[in-house]
Amino acid sequence: MQRRHLLASGLLAGALPHWALAQALEKPKLTVAVGGKNLLYYLPLTVAEQLGYFKAEGLDVTIVDFAGGSRALQAVVGGSADVVSGAFEHTVNMQFKGQRMRAFVLQGAAPQIVLGINPKTMAGYKALADLKGKKIGVTAPGSSTNVMLNFVLAKAGLKPSDVSVIGVGAGNGAVAAMRSGQIDAISNLDPVITLLQRSGDLKIISDTRVVAESEKVFGGPMPAACLYAMQSFINSHPNTTQALTNAIVRADKWIRNAGAADIIKAVPESFLMGDRAVYIDAFLAAKGALSPDGMIPERGAQTAFKALASVDEQLAAAKLDLNAVYTNDFVKKANAKYPRG
Repeated sequence: MQRRHLLASGLLAGALPHWALAQALEKPKLTVAVGGKNLLYYLPLTVAEQLGYFKAEGLDVTIVDFAGGSRALQAVVGGSADVVSGAFEHTVNMQFKGQRMRAFVLQGAAPQIVLGINPKTMAGYKALADLKGKKIGVTAPGSSTNVMLNFVLAKAGLKPSDVSVIGVGAGNGAVAAMRSGQIDAISNLDPVITLLQRSGDLKIISDTRVVAESEKVFGGPMPAACLYAMQSFINSHPNTTQALTNAIVRADKWIRNAGAADIIKAVPESFLMGDRAVYIDAFLAAKGALSPDGMIPERGAQTAFKALASVDEQLAAAKLDLNAVYTNDFVKKANAKYPRG
């Protein structure tokens, strides 16, 4: 009886065999939906998978990749996935829509989203106002790349309807759309951005891979990639949620201490998009925007709310409980368990 109590509380977890640890989990086999797994934005998710951190926690995680974060979110809402690896601001938006979702571990301390113009089709570009009437590529309509685009446009006095938004994904399709002139500008992430920049097919306007630049753009800390789920899932699967958090926190800390060669070995060959040097450059550009420990900043929810409210009058007028869109409870326990990763 006492042993069962200790197992439930996790006190014996370190001393128990793998099968016993798995028994303590409410749902050891689960699905995580992500929009653009190859992106450095989600590097901690890939590291946790590739280095066996999920397995070490007794989890059998299937990662399903979608064209953008909004589609990954739809998978969880529709019941085909359990957890989203996606942009933090979706938790705010979903509360406004009446869906209680909560972020429980951070992967990105800044959005890493870059807005840039196509030098071929916009050779005379001078200011953001020049984007009016142009075709702008995002990973998927409604995704975080679209939110960032809308926010930057709003600061220039433009409405979302003043441009044509086109979903181009987060890989070679996005690169091809830019190089062929199908789009006049792009809001996307690495390695896509670095690949386009190195080939001269992109001129950067706004770069949130730099934490200081991100805070300048958004007016405060803007949490980015995180794991989030329905509040009901977290309530009924606390041990599973903790196990997921442990794995991501370990990955966050491993990345913080990793060099470029370590990253190249850890990610699948397909992520490199045929050019290791580009991926290394992209990693070095994005590394500072990745979370060092999984902690979600206290002011982050307010910053995300302001960004969304800037282009949505109804949301701006809504009274939301921003404390309900995130929790650091699981992250604190993970950091205590893995102080060094």
